[in-house]
Amino acid sequence: MALVKRGMVLMKHTVGRSGEEEAIVDMGIRFVLMVNKQGQTRLAQYYEYLNLEERRTLEGEIVRKCLARTEQQCSFVEHRNYKVVYRRYASLFFLVGVDNEENELAILEFIHLLVETMDRHFGNVCELDIMFHLEKAHFMLEEMVMNGCIVETSKSNILSPIQLMDKAS
Repeated sequence: MALVKRGMVLMKHTVGRSGEEEAIVDMGIRFVLMVNKQGQTRLAQYYEYLNLEERRTLEGEIVRKCLARTEQQCSFVEHRNYKVVYRRYASLFFLVGVDNEENELAILEFIHLLVETMDRHFGNVCELDIMFHLEKAHFMLEEMVMNGCIVETSKSNILSPIQLMDKAS
């Protein structure tokens, strides 16, 4: 088995029984949440299956834990079997749940990239932009993360399909 870095994704390559190369991608990001200062979820994207009740419980616990922390405290919280990396931008908190082995600083950079991309499209993104253009926010996130792995970091590449959709409508 060999580890190969493609973009920002670390892949494990093995040779299967048929002699063909197989790629096993370790999922690092488990979920992305955007919540306001009151703790209301504005966007939730999960990359592993959790039923609705588990999602509600998990979101409630994590949001309460992160919002109760002061600005002087670290932006990394361990909860259950997740490491939660969060950052506040204006009235929105961006929370990303990752595996315990994931690099926290890389996830902080990912959050910043997501906010910069949304800023470029919406012009200083705010809670109302997320609420009124939820499908675009999800689309941006889906362009950046696939199956829990960061696959795109170029703002232009992330926004080009959205700009094409805007022109078509």
